[in-house]
Amino acid sequence: MELDISSLIALRRNLHQFPELGFYEKLTKQKIINFLSDLNVEVHEGSGVIGVLRAGKGNRAIGLRADMDALPIGETSKHGYRSKIDGVMHACGHDGHMAMLLGAVETLVKKPDFDGTVVFIFQPNEEHGLGAKKMIEEGFLEKFPLEEVYAIHNLPGAPAGQVSTRAGLICSSESLFEINVSGQGGHASMPHLGQDTITIGAEIVQALQTVVSRKLAPGSGAVLSITEFLTDGQRNVLPGHATLKGDVRTRSTEDRDQVKSFMKQICKGIEISHSASVELSFDTQFIETVNAFEPTSAAVRVSEQLGFETISNREPMSFSEDFAHFSKAIPGCFILLGNGVEAKNARPLHSSDYDFNDQLLPIGAEFWAALVRDRLPKSYT
Repeated sequence: MELDISSLIALRRNLHQFPELGFYEKLTKQKIINFLSDLNVEVHEGSGVIGVLRAGKGNRAIGLRADMDALPIGETSKHGYRSKIDGVMHACGHDGHMAMLLGAVETLVKKPDFDGTVVFIFQPNEEHGLGAKKMIEEGFLEKFPLEEVYAIHNLPGAPAGQVSTRAGLICSSESLFEINVSGQGGHASMPHLGQDTITIGAEIVQALQTVVSRKLAPGSGAVLSITEFLTDGQRNVLPGHATLKGDVRTRSTEDRDQVKSFMKQICKGIEISHSASVELSFDTQFIETVNAFEPTSAAVRVSEQLGFETISNREPMSFSEDFAHFSKAIPGCFILLGNGVEAKNARPLHSSDYDFNDQLLPIGAEFWAALVRDRLPKSYT
């Protein structure tokens, strides 16, 4: 029996209409559980949802992951299935990721031509980098020992259905930083009597721009961005307190440690030069995502066998992925699937008018099923 594409599209659009934020995916989880249960697939529920499908007598097991959470963004799209939840939408395609994986479950249930165990992982809270760690803390990997683990993420602006990946580093780490500056506020007409934290903060902003451009090797791929500059100043009041917040992306732990060290050095130097207090906090939310050679080779081989446009050594992505915690514990492969180049399919991830391309649903389901057959081949005697 062929996969019912219209039903899969309806499922994806229903998930899109009722998005839920990380660790609050209650309705989303129930829909997944119902879908799996209707197919008589073994279901386990924790912070996420696990579906287990066995065939043959093989003792090998692989995991396929889809993320479930949405984002705190108000949707501006005008299509008929736009989010019904104010201020929340699937702006990253997790609705499509879930639907593709559920399509693969249905395909493999109808034709279980593999030998071993497939563990379908529906993970919460990917956007904040907490879901994979939570599942691991709950004992997921002990309960379901896997040999390999895989994940797919859509990529707007790449040709629809194009598969791209690479062995080694595929996604950057993300570290959030906060710099708190304390000086002496005062009257705007008499700045010499205080320590204007806007001036101090501006000096920090300028100095931080030299970390990547002058402290790291060219081509490092590191990005340091100040995203917020907050003060307690008023119309005629110089602020005594300022807070700078921002984001750092790196492609190696060594570069990440160097960036942190240089930031501390800059903050300390400016603190001394202005006789103010400058405190830095640096918190790594996402570690680097690294693909193992064997699973990556398998993903490329399967894609080529299916006749998909395939890039086997793409450039690493500057965004970060919670899948990193799974692929650190188990050999894994993170795969990018082109969402399309037409305007409606090329809207950036996390934009209020982004939408997942439904044309990918059968492509993703077919790829997942073929990958299972490749990694858990059925022996014929």
